[in-house]
Amino acid sequence: MAIFGMKGFIRKQEVAFARKLLVWKYEKSGTVLPGPKVISDHAEKVVEEAHLIAKKSGKNLFDIMKDAVREIKK
Repeated sequence: MAIFGMKGFIRKQEVAFARKLLVWKYEKSGTVLPGPKVISDHAEKVVEEAHLIAKKSGKNLFDIMKDAVREIKK
């Protein structure tokens, strides 16, 4: 099993973390949760976007996601 890459272990963990954040955000805002496929697709897009931002800014993905969580908690 590959560790890195689009289908690697780390990428799957990043997507799972993003999925949990999205579910938490939906629950906190009181909106209806979309289906699991929609949330998974959205989480994939969030991770891909975070990787692009990380590449441009020189930060790592977890620092970006921690910043996003801080913003959500405000």
